[in-house]
Amino acid sequence: MKKRTIKKVAVIGSGIMGSGIACHFANIGVEVLLLDIVPRELNKLEEAKGLTLESPIVRNRIVNDSLKASLKSKPSPIYNQKFASRITTGNLDDDLHKVKDVDWIIEVVIERLDIKKQVFDNIEKYRKKGTLITSNTSGIPIKFMNEGRSDDFKKHFAVTHFFNPPRYLKLFEVIPGPDCDQEVTDFLMMYGEKFLGKTSVLAKDTPAFIGNRIGIFGIMSLFHAVKEMGLTVEEVDKLTGPVIGRPKSATFRTVDVVGLDTLVHVAKGLYDNVPKDEAHDLFKLPEFIQTMMDNKWLGSKTKQGFYKKTVDDKGKKQILGLDLDTLEYRAPKKAKFATLEATKSIDNVIDRFKVLAKGKDKAGDFYRKNFAAMFAYVQNRIPEISDELYRIDDAMKAGFGWEHGPFQIWDAIGIEDGIKIMKDEGYEVANWITEMLNEGNKSFYAVKDGAKFYYDIPSKSQVKIPGQDAFIILDNIREAKTIWKNSEASIQYLGDGVLNVEFQSKMNTVGGGVLQAINKGIDLAEQEYEAVIIGNQAANFSVGANLAMVFMLAIEQEYDELNMAIKYFQDTVMRMRYSSVPTLITPRGMTFGGGCELSLHADKVVAAAETYIGLVEFGVGLIPGGGGSKEMSKRVSDLWIKDDVKLNRLRDVFINIAMAKVATSAYEAYDLGFFQHHKDIVVVNADRQIATAKKHAIQMLTDGYTQPVPQKVRVLGQQALGMFLVGTDSLVSGKYASEHDQKIANKLGYVMAGGDLSEPTDVSEQYLLDLEREVFLSLLAERKTLERIEHTLKTGKPLRN
Repeated sequence: MKKRTIKKVAVIGSGIMGSGIACHFANIGVEVLLLDIVPRELNKLEEAKGLTLESPIVRNRIVNDSLKASLKSKPSPIYNQKFASRITTGNLDDDLHKVKDVDWIIEVVIERLDIKKQVFDNIEKYRKKGTLITSNTSGIPIKFMNEGRSDDFKKHFAVTHFFNPPRYLKLFEVIPGPDCDQEVTDFLMMYGEKFLGKTSVLAKDTPAFIGNRIGIFGIMSLFHAVKEMGLTVEEVDKLTGPVIGRPKSATFRTVDVVGLDTLVHVAKGLYDNVPKDEAHDLFKLPEFIQTMMDNKWLGSKTKQGFYKKTVDDKGKKQILGLDLDTLEYRAPKKAKFATLEATKSIDNVIDRFKVLAKGKDKAGDFYRKNFAAMFAYVQNRIPEISDELYRIDDAMKAGFGWEHGPFQIWDAIGIEDGIKIMKDEGYEVANWITEMLNEGNKSFYAVKDGAKFYYDIPSKSQVKIPGQDAFIILDNIREAKTIWKNSEASIQYLGDGVLNVEFQSKMNTVGGGVLQAINKGIDLAEQEYEAVIIGNQAANFSVGANLAMVFMLAIEQEYDELNMAIKYFQDTVMRMRYSSVPTLITPRGMTFGGGCELSLHADKVVAAAETYIGLVEFGVGLIPGGGGSKEMSKRVSDLWIKDDVKLNRLRDVFINIAMAKVATSAYEAYDLGFFQHHKDIVVVNADRQIATAKKHAIQMLTDGYTQPVPQKVRVLGQQALGMFLVGTDSLVSGKYASEHDQKIANKLGYVMAGGDLSEPTDVSEQYLLDLEREVFLSLLAERKTLERIEHTLKTGKPLRN
């Protein structure tokens, strides 16, 4: 069989989804041809310029405007704006012949079968045999799209359903056509996971596939229950958000962002196309939803939905909530439940479900009703929408941002307790679940020998979930492979001489326990093992140092203890840099402050593409004190450029730290100097990070890892300090910065210049670390700095003063 590689794709249709898909292929280095229709008439600007419908700029206006709007949207669909150069635009009349040169054609046009068929007719004129052809339809059956197509087209045709926005939502549903070659299906599943960084889920050609079938059922079920239970929109969002491992936007805020019309479109499609579904009537719109549709209260796009932003006469902003009984907007209502209070001490979301399901208040009633409906529904979707239960969980986690899928939640509550909840709500239990229990299987999932297994209905046994061998999943190995732990971190042995240090503190903050674990990991590697990875698989690698501890010590004026704590941090990062074993780190998500400083000092960074990294200490009135200020100065010093050019580079780094700039992707982190091209790499699928880091650790050892030797750092002294002071003066005089901001910036400049030296000088890293620590401590003695820290701890937002 000929090896299939994807060098170039064509995306047909440049709407929000089409442009987003094009950007994500550009993200991973693929060349993209993005095509759309030719405008039928000129706009006023084109008329004023004397252009005609034959002018090239007019003919490509729709595609160019769509892509431009996409690239400007927030959050950005592209890792780095430079990557947009990988996308070539064109139109379907002049440029469709170019699809003969691509490896994969993706159709993303309007959801109308007649238009899709017309597009496919035209594609067939130019498509070379063997080229992949897929549709992003969310519901048109493949058998209809296959009508009139050639045998080669049908052999290579499938649905590849991306979720919006394609960069951020991980679900990639693959639905092979009835004539699709198995090789094509296998390739698409592999490509989605390995190259696009997705969770590839094999689905059947049923209405709304897996993600939207279950997700829309959940929302519609809630719509019907919410009025009956007398819950407010704020209460529902409190109950269905982070407390159960769902996004902050929860239910009603999410609908406002996505658009009520989008949800209604899918729900109506399900109502029309699943007449035999036992929950068919739930897909019918409740009266209050129909009224909102009639009123065009669709959410963010119409400025009001379940919530409405307002500004009063005094300019004060307020978010009003919709009263579902009166359908009038009213002041926001606080949501508080005793059941939720009972879960506050439970850090792991999965451990909360048992408590939530036993709640004695309205929240407990809500969860029982909600869980019962969901359990009853998903049990009956097998084998209709999937033969394997784990695919349903994968789809909900990857497509809707749930931490745990329905079957995982059922396991957490206990299958028998879940059945009782269902029966109390009037639902029947599926035969396969009764048989499963009778056979002695008490859970849907099990972990054995570091791998995850699921209950397979046909064989009535636990079967290993395929595709795990490419990953190291810490949840699966933690119990068996942990060789050391304290209250904030643990060390696992990954095999082949490689250790992993995993943070387990709240929000993965870096405190004494985490630093102890890093040092212990290096101790063990230097004595008995070979290499150390610092990696975890939380949503966010680390939000930085333990700010609450720093604040407490500063308030109590325990400066000796603070000095020791900061020096311990600095000594730890330097140990990472100069140990006799390779140190690797796997940042992902938010990697702020101390988390960034740890990354700066590892031998190799294996970053997730979605890494948001930065030295953000300035926001709380401090400078980077864990080696960050020193290291960014050193990186400029290491450049083989003249001192006057270094001065400009140093200014750029200084500005980035003073503005607390955060990279919006791992690729942007290269531009900001946090990652280095000669040693650091990016992995698109975060699930592969630790396995990839282990491979690189082994390769570093095979190549003959040598302990690094400290080098001097060239600092520019008064030459750099003068530049910094002039710059901060102009910012204050122009009212762009406060005098307190200037004080912090001047102290940062003092460190980065290497102090008030009369000429450029070569100094040790320790010299700069001592300066950095001295300035950090001096800022902690400032009342305004403590005010900033206190404000940040209370609100989660920085204060400017």
